[in-house]
Amino acid sequence: MINMKPVVRRVVHTVALFTRPMTLGTRLLVTDEADRVLLLEHTYVPGWYLPGGGVDTGETIVAAAHRELLEETGLAVRDPSLFGFYYNVSGSRRDHVALFVARQWSREKEIRIPNREIRQVGFFARDALPETTTQSTKRRLAEVFDEAPVSDYW
Repeated sequence: MINMKPVVRRVVHTVALFTRPMTLGTRLLVTDEADRVLLLEHTYVPGWYLPGGGVDTGETIVAAAHRELLEETGLAVRDPSLFGFYYNVSGSRRDHVALFVARQWSREKEIRIPNREIRQVGFFARDALPETTTQSTKRRLAEVFDEAPVSDYW
């Protein structure tokens, strides 16, 4: 049986490329009390990512960050701070991503995982990241924690 979720997402993304002048997304770097970082693994693309997603029409970028985090993990953050704004050439020639950092969070709802979108979620020490953590995620962690030069590119 074919999993339609990735197919539908690809179609929606392709249509957006031709109908929108720019796409905009968010990612959140959320840490726990032990300074571990929150990562998740999607069902439709390989690798571990920071939580986040697209900004819907009529939605602020901050509201999108809150919504995506809640939908994907059941967590809510307080006062996320904008860390950087990136051009995501791997998404499309029109894609941009805002990175927020949040250190205070609470569990607002229980999310059944795995589900159609999320395979796994967890907090990880920076020296024990999953092997398939994406390179862009690793670069963002280095920028935030290690004062690596901040790139303009995701």
